[in-house]
Amino acid sequence: MAEEQKQTSESEKKKEDWMNSKWRPMMGWSYMLTCIADFVIFPVLWSVLQAISKGQVNVQWQPITLQGAGLYHIAMGAVLGIAAYGRTQEKLGGANNGGLSIPVSGGTTYAPPAAVPQSTTSFVSAPSAGVGSSAGVGAPAAEVTTGFGGKPAPVIPPFPER
Repeated sequence: MAEEQKQTSESEKKKEDWMNSKWRPMMGWSYMLTCIADFVIFPVLWSVLQAISKGQVNVQWQPITLQGAGLYHIAMGAVLGIAAYGRTQEKLGGANNGGLSIPVSGGTTYAPPAAVPQSTTSFVSAPSAGVGSSAGVGAPAAEVTTGFGGKPAPVIPPFPER
């Protein structure tokens, strides 16, 4: 008897109530349907109704969800935002990832790359291809082989003759 209760309790743990598993998508769908009705369907029907009854459209549709300073949209944004954040935390915690296993060390936190050792660069003797050199103004400058942090500098492509 205790074994049967143990098996049913494990199956009950696996079986989630439909309301617990579907409330987030239902909130999103209901918000989407409300917005479509209030901003697309009702204004068209309102204009058609006015055109049929009076022959012209005199009064514009006033969206119901924007009455009261749009509190409906603020509240739904908060509910959906907090629900998305909560679901993200559940997924990071390992709840019903659809078979996807997220490593413990993984996550959404940014880890900067390892530091690159800086090479010491001396700016005492600059190449003599600048002002006052005999090469002239249009002469090619000395080619730089190392850039910032000791990384190789990008190759300068040859420019076409003008």
